Amino acid sequence: MDLDEAAVSRLLRMEEVIPAMERALADFSSGKVVQPTRVMVPVAEHGGFLGLMPAYTGASLGVKLVAFYPQNQGIPTHHATILLFKPETGEPLVNMDGRLITEVRTAAVSAVATKYLARPEASVLAIIGSGIQARSHLEALRLVCRFEDVRVWSPRHAESFARQFEGVRATSSAEEAVRGADVVVTATTSKVPVLFGEWLSPGAHINAVGAPRPDWRELDDEVLRRARIYVDSREAAFKESGDVIAAGEAFAEIGEVVTEAKPGRQSAEEVTLFKSLGLAVEDVATADLVYGKGVNTAPAEEASAAQRR
Repeated sequence: MDLDEAAVSRLLRMEEVIPAMERALADFSSGKVVQPTRVMVPVAEHGGFLGLMPAYTGASLGVKLVAFYPQNQGIPTHHATILLFKPETGEPLVNMDGRLITEVRTAAVSAVATKYLARPEASVLAIIGSGIQARSHLEALRLVCRFEDVRVWSPRHAESFARQFEGVRATSSAEEAVRGADVVVTATTSKVPVLFGEWLSPGAHINAVGAPRPDWRELDDEVLRRARIYVDSREAAFKESGDVIAAGEAFAEIGEVVTEAKPGRQSAEEVTLFKSLGLAVEDVATADLVYGKGVNTAPAEEASAAQRR
């Protein structure tokens, strides 16, 4: 069975992926998932990376191959394919496009973190970045918070991004976007800090989804000093995240918060930070969701096509 991006798009719904990610993160932090840290192969002369991300959840077995080229212009920075196998026999089940799954599951995981870490009354969202992840995060976070004010800033495309979405306004600087915000998203390909701690209001929550390399940073030292840090995987964060490596600590995995093994937000004034790197279990769980819907809808589509003939 093969599913291209158009087929995946028909079957993928953010409102279904968010609870699936909540379960996947809980399973991961509970030790129910077999998953090594990703293997990253540098493609130095072209400024890219090739990643290998396998996972076994007990119910699902799969792997994502992902190409990450952060300097791409006019085409996505990520391209991916996901393979699922039958856990009992190893037989291939499906080969599906993984670019859209990567886009959606990343934002869905941030939505889970925001649900548990942001203040319940959060009403102002700031997004630094205007690419695919900015768009996906806007959709996902609006499902868990009621934002009255959404601000976006990026060096080039903030105005065009704001025109595409109702209730979004572009700002003239990252600082203007962030000051007074309850929830902040950094979704950039920057290798140096774009968010500074002096801009943050007490009680802010940050979802940091860029800077996935050990020598890259999106956040300055003051952000790290002020925030209680949550991650998707401790092992991965201390291997791959320049921000977490610089901080030298991570309070909890977000899956531990879901299972109540560790606390989430502990006061209205606390600044919380979720550093997202992306886990293979997130890809496999999302692909399994898509595959299950595809298998269930295929007979109906075939019957409808036969009737038309």
